This record gives sequence, structure tokens and C-alpha cells, in this order.
Amino acid sequence: MDWRKQYADKVFTPEDAVADVASGQSVTVGLLDGMPPSICRALSERSGELEDVTVFHFVSTVPWASFNDGKAFKPITPFLTNVDRAGVRDGSVDYLPTAIWRRGKLPYGVGPFDYHLCIVSPPDEDGWCSYGSSVWMNPTFAAHSDKVVAEVDEKAIRTGGANRIHVDRIARLVDADQTVGVKVRDAMRRAQGRKEEEVAQAEVICTLVGMDLIEDGDTVQIGAGSISAALAPFLAHRKDLGIHTELLTGGITDLVESGVVTGKHKTLHPGKVVATGLALLPQEEVDFIDGNDIFELYDFTYTDDIKVLAKEPRLVAVNNAMQVDLTGQANSEAIGPWPYTGPGGQTVFAISAAHSDQGRSIIVVPSSYVKDGKRCSRIVASLDAGAPVTVLRSAVDYVVTEFGIATMRGKTLRQRIGEMIAVAHPDCQAQLKDDAKQLYDWSF
Repeated sequence: MDWRKQYADKVFTPEDAVADVASGQSVTVGLLDGMPPSICRALSERSGELEDVTVFHFVSTVPWASFNDGKAFKPITPFLTNVDRAGVRDGSVDYLPTAIWRRGKLPYGVGPFDYHLCIVSPPDEDGWCSYGSSVWMNPTFAAHSDKVVAEVDEKAIRTGGANRIHVDRIARLVDADQTVGVKVRDAMRRAQGRKEEEVAQAEVICTLVGMDLIEDGDTVQIGAGSISAALAPFLAHRKDLGIHTELLTGGITDLVESGVVTGKHKTLHPGKVVATGLALLPQEEVDFIDGNDIFELYDFTYTDDIKVLAKEPRLVAVNNAMQVDLTGQANSEAIGPWPYTGPGGQTVFAISAAHSDQGRSIIVVPSSYVKDGKRCSRIVASLDAGAPVTVLRSAVDYVVTEFGIATMRGKTLRQRIGEMIAVAHPDCQAQLKDDAKQLYDWSF
């Protein structure tokens, strides 16, 4: 049957689209620009009549645990935002620590699901919809859910790659409330602001990475952290770079336009810029990507599958950390024992880059921060008690702060400690030397 004949029968109000969701069932939700705001709002408004609905999500802007005194929804997430952090502490949100992603498969212990809620574009003439700028795990979630309920956003972009779902696979469609989506995106953009010191640190760190650690012809993964995400403009002098990343950060389109990014040396998807979703980019960058066949978006379980990444030579992973210890272990996801975000794809990209022929795994971190008027070091003798190791030290080749580059690759334990102390903030180096003396009985 022609998809057009079915389409009208599939269009519902947001309220009717989720009217069949029942207590005890399970739901997955798209993330970032892929979260369907009207559908999520309609589901949350049913909280008084629902109990124990599992909601598996990433990077949520909806406080699922807060509805009906926490009785309606049971959120599970592998990546936290400010709406989830308190819930993890009080037990109303469950955090799933996972850093292993397998193409087309859900994390262990997760799913299958009753419903997947997502954003799609209007269908093309053949009935194919795009997931817009946020593919992430939408294809995998859809494949492991009984029903797909989608919000049709006329502004959703189209790209190459695996960024599509056919109308036949969608059970219910909702016309998007454009104003809600705009409000969500604007709120997230406002949260991206950085302090003046952080901007200065980012400029120095990115200059060091771009000048000394990334070479012509490399394939680069750029992490979404506040330092790493600023890297693209500092690569403008390079030639024939490739991009295989998780989140496509700002400035990549300029590198494509100027011919810096060509992807000509890539083994996987030569000539293409590969990602799973877009960061909160300026509209002119989004417009450049829309319909541009150079850009390909794939399922997160593909872009971040270590078996896929291991095939790419000269893969360079650049990722942020919250803390790095004197031996090179990086914590990028927690404050003490409490999760703050999640590992995302950082672990697999770092391991893959360290393993890659001529690849490099780079951790970028501001040397320090100021809290209550006191300067605190992000280079520490030991990670905080209970803090996880996001990237093991054997998968870290370089650590870069605004004070220089610490080379970890090929260095002994004693040499690593010396390298790390040298790139710490000068005000913190004496304490780190004392800490190293106490831990190892070595003098530096």
C-alpha cells in the first residue's frame, strides 16, 4: 500500500499518541534535538494515572523522576544532566555505567521496549523520514521497540548515512509544536556559557593540540567537553583531515568549506564527515549540513563501536577530563563517587585511538579551577575517593593543559609523574610534589 494512504490514519494529537502507554511498560526517548517535546509533555501529563513506567534516556531535559512523587516513571540513564543528578543520589533515577557500544545492540541488561519516542522529518516522496540532527541510538531503539511514536518536525534536517526511518515503521505521528522545541534548544544553549578563564585556557590548550599533536591526514574525533569542543578553529592550518566523531562540534563546517577537512585518507567512509549527531550549532552551520552529502550521521552504536573504530588508521581522539591523576588516569564523568555525566564514547575512542596505527589518544584538561576563592588542581595525586576511571592510563598518550603537553606514551611511571607535575598550575606543583613523595617516596 502507498505510504501516503496510511499517513493520515497515523496522525494523532500528542495526548492520543501516548494514550496507550500503560503502567509497568517501558519507553525510550531520543536525545538532544531528537527528544520529542510535545510527546514527552503529553506523557508526563499522564503521570497521575501511571506507575512504574521505565524511561530509558540519554541527556534528558525532562525531570521524569519528579512526576507523581516519583511513582509514575522510573528513569534509567547512562548519561546525566542536571535534571537527573539529584535523583541518582536519592534513588529516584538509576544510573547505568556503560562505555561499551556494539553495533545495533542495546547495552547489556537494557530492553526490549514497548515504545520509542523520537523526532523525525516529514517523509520524502518515497516515505522515508530523517531523524534530523540527532540520530544517536534512534535506529537501535526503534529496532528493539514494539512501537515508534514520532513527532514530525518540519525543521529536521536530512543527511546521508543511516539517518532515516520509513513511515511504515512508525505507529503514530504527531505534528510538532515548533515553539516547544525552540524553547528547549535555547535553554540548552544558554547552559553552554563558559567563564573568561575557561575561554583563555581553551585557546591555549587547543593551540597546543592543533600545532603539535594533530598532523595533516589524521582522522579526528573531537569530544563534546568545553575545551575539546573548541578545537576546530585551531585546525585551520592543517590539510586533508578526516572526521569520525560522536558529536559534531562547532567549526567543522568551516573546515569543510575551506578544504581542510577532505577525508581523502580515511579508511572508513572516505570523503565523508561521520558523526551520530550535531552539537547545538549556529543555524548557518546546520543549514550547511542539511542535504550536504559530505555529512553522514549514523547510529551511536556504530560510530562508537570499538570494532569499527579499530579499522581506522591515524585516528586521533581529543577528549576532556574533570581530573587526571599523576599517572595519566582520567576521570571524565563523576565528582567523587557520584556520576555527573557519563563516559559516553570517550572510553572507546581513547582506546581505539591508542590502538590505531599512528593514532593518538589525547586528554585535554584545564590545569585548575577556582572555588570559593581557592585554586584547586585538576591534576591530582590520586583521583577522588570513589571516582571512576573513564580512560585507563595505558590508553592516554598525551595530557594537555594550558601549561604544556605531558607525554604519557612510552614513559615509565616515574617519568609520567614528572610530566604531569610539569603541566600542573604553578601554584599547585609544590603540593603535587609533596603528594608524590608521600605516595611513592620519589622526589621531583
